[in-house]
Amino acid sequence: MPKWKLTTEFTFDAAHYIKDYNGPCGRLHGHTYKVRIEAISSQLHSSEYCPHPVMVADFRTLRWAKQDMLKGGLDHSVLNDVLPEGYETTAEMIAQYIYDKTKKQLPSDVKLKVAVSETPNSWAEYEDD
Repeated sequence: MPKWKLTTEFTFDAAHYIKDYNGPCGRLHGHTYKVRIEAISSQLHSSEYCPHPVMVADFRTLRWAKQDMLKGGLDHSVLNDVLPEGYETTAEMIAQYIYDKTKKQLPSDVKLKVAVSETPNSWAEYEDD
């Protein structure tokens, strides 16, 4: 069976604090977040931007989070103000939020993995089986 795998990386800048954290991360501060998204499918699809079934997923769809917060993304936001109830602003939960919102925009057979980095040496990954 054929299988295609897309990988895209992008960054966005945002501020946040971790609620009730006893230390510097409990104060408002910012990061240049790096995001890596992998999308895997055994069939090709059309997209919002292309009517032909020629892609696993459109890179524009996968990179929604890099848009300015006024356009529905996360760039230049205070994450505590834009993430919905139930999502804290740890790298783990930001990865889950990006996964959840991206998954809703894709065909159901596309498998996703989302990784988020706050610093060059630390990554959190999220995927759902």
